[in-house]
Amino acid sequence: MNNWQKFTKRIPVKASVQAVYDAWTSQNALESWFLRFAGFTDSRGNERQRNEPVQAGDSFLWLWHGYDDNAREERQVITANGKDSFRFMFSGNCMVTVLVKEEEQETICELTQEISLEDDTQRMSIYLDCSAGWTFYLANLKSILEGGIDLRNRNLRITNVINS
Repeated sequence: MNNWQKFTKRIPVKASVQAVYDAWTSQNALESWFLRFAGFTDSRGNERQRNEPVQAGDSFLWLWHGYDDNAREERQVITANGKDSFRFMFSGNCMVTVLVKEEEQETICELTQEISLEDDTQRMSIYLDCSAGWTFYLANLKSILEGGIDLRNRNLRITNVINS
């Protein structure tokens, strides 16, 4: 039975652990496979450079292709250890943890989202929406790192598709 409080998505990627980790931790990298805009600000309020690695305590503003600017995330980076662990707050005050590791001679990107909402309907909605979204974006991460093909929908006039 599902309690709708947590899910984990895993995908093998033919890239180094460092390359997969790095894909999560700078503006340029995130915009290559995940976001339309990924701005980061350090704890002193200074904007990070596009290729500068994010740090724990940074704030971010994220915007997606296929959505207008009202679909946004403004949250905080919790952990960014520089090698294999990236953690951030997300929709509905959820905690997302990305771990990158070697398993059976392959690099695995593992994402876990913890949903702390009390309302069952909201928790189930976040679980279903985010689970589907992360499934697509992890596949796109793999596609970009392995072959450079971006699968995202970039057309605001095309809606209700799985790739945005």
